[in-house]
Amino acid sequence: MKHQIGIMQGRLTPPKGRGIQFFPFENWQEEFRTARKLGLNEIEFIFDFEDYKQNPLWTTDGINKIKEIRAETGIQINAVCFDYFMRRAFFKEEDAQQVKIMEENTQIIKTILESMKQLQIRLLEIPLVDASSLKSDKHKAAFREWLLKIIDYADETINIALETDLSPKDFKEYLNLFNHPRVGANYDSGNSSGLGYDLYEEVTTLRDYIFNIHIKDRVYQGTTVSLGTGSAEFDRLFQGLSEIKYKHGFILQAARGIEGEEQDNIAAQMEFVSQYIQKYNI
Repeated sequence: MKHQIGIMQGRLTPPKGRGIQFFPFENWQEEFRTARKLGLNEIEFIFDFEDYKQNPLWTTDGINKIKEIRAETGIQINAVCFDYFMRRAFFKEEDAQQVKIMEENTQIIKTILESMKQLQIRLLEIPLVDASSLKSDKHKAAFREWLLKIIDYADETINIALETDLSPKDFKEYLNLFNHPRVGANYDSGNSSGLGYDLYEEVTTLRDYIFNIHIKDRVYQGTTVSLGTGSAEFDRLFQGLSEIKYKHGFILQAARGIEGEEQDNIAAQMEFVSQYIQKYNI
């Protein structure tokens, strides 16, 4: 199959001090046109805590605008990254506050799942890293209990992919506990290289659990850097993906580069990934 290469939302918009990842409220529709110009296949949507009620996924009008720009450009949306959870991980709070946040999260994620159903978006990603990292068995149990209720609520066409900082063995064991075909993994090559994990070992361990891949490079115990300049061993990654016969897409989530040169930067990233896809006959 021809593997799709997509882009994380916001990467085609100058950050203007907003950091490496954000929802580009002023430019999100134009990003679809730019993605088409560059030859990208998809944009991964972001739903974040900041001004979330202004996100087009939140309203009927916004959903209609998404349908219009998608029809105009042919650019797909196959996944939503629920970055909201990184700011509102209920299991990081004391018991009383935890219940309140958990109830709020439940209502918000249900709204997003309904929007995804209307838009026929098949994957919701939940990041469990940094501020939302699962640091204890108690955290793991609380999140698992909550998510099983969410996945039962979600339309049967929607999968949920977790992104964690767990070791390959521990991550697989955690996913096994869910025992649910629609709960799997979002694999991030940069986060893994930053933690010192072996990319081949990870993808061959997680195998069919991997629903999506974020392409990124990081220095070990350091920051995100340009593809091929950090600790990510991309030959190891793509060797593993070839072995497991990976069949899903790739989302560029790499370092931004020089502000104002987003299109050139993304074009170079596309070429970087395409060469590995071809080399390993993915």
